[in-house]
Amino acid sequence: MTTLTKRIRRPEAPVEEQKEEKRDSDEEQDTDSKSLRLTLMEEILLLGLKDKEGYTSFWNDSISSGLRGCILVELTLRGRIHLEPQSSRRRKLLDRKVLFKSAAPTGDVLLDEALKHIKSTEPPEDVASWIELLTGETWNPLKLHFQIRNVRERLAKNLVEKGVLTTEKQNFLLFDMTTHPVTDRSEKERLVQRLQDSLLERWTNDSRRMSRRVLALILLAHISDVLENALSTLPDDRYELACSRSQTLLDADPDLESARVTSPADEMIWAVLAAFKKS
Repeated sequence: MTTLTKRIRRPEAPVEEQKEEKRDSDEEQDTDSKSLRLTLMEEILLLGLKDKEGYTSFWNDSISSGLRGCILVELTLRGRIHLEPQSSRRRKLLDRKVLFKSAAPTGDVLLDEALKHIKSTEPPEDVASWIELLTGETWNPLKLHFQIRNVRERLAKNLVEKGVLTTEKQNFLLFDMTTHPVTDRSEKERLVQRLQDSLLERWTNDSRRMSRRVLALILLAHISDVLENALSTLPDDRYELACSRSQTLLDADPDLESARVTSPADEMIWAVLAAFKKS
């Protein structure tokens, strides 16, 4: 997870909690009515892909684990998993285990594969452990089967089926590589615009008033080192403002933020951030 590139700074001039049901209704209004319903994993991959080349940067070593964080958040948003409840003696987010809640199929193969692992694991694991296990970063040979393989390729195929990407073969000296250039640029443009708007026109200083999906998208885009891709088209002054606001979220204490919320999805979002801050 890297920091956003600092541009030459120009002079820049520098609200209470909404009801839970209103925030839930806003979840459905965050995407343009013309846009597809993409998962967080698909959105992060789409932000990371080079439009014409159809592959992510070879230097990005954060997106793999970032996508596993997306899986945990997406499963929680869909009501399939949650963190174990707080006890009378408050525990840190990373001390709480991930618990299975519902086995109802999600309709997404990656999510269902991860859900199956979480359901069958006893004793349960914490968020940081699950990110490592799903990524395959474990020294325990008995837990290597938890790794979800070929995540980027499988997500790209999903986006091909949704008409956002296409499939091509490119020759790289000694080998051929399957690439997935963007074919529906309007979908990516809407995604970038939504992320930019969330940090500019629709910004709120209270993260509890943000749509959970938008909050997750901002944090996971940074964790996956693709946030700058979405902000790079902004003029310098707006870029600096967007970076400053995103950094405000990233600098927040996840344990303190989670203590201010009650929904399982909010807790998982902050727990994933805590896991990457720790690593």
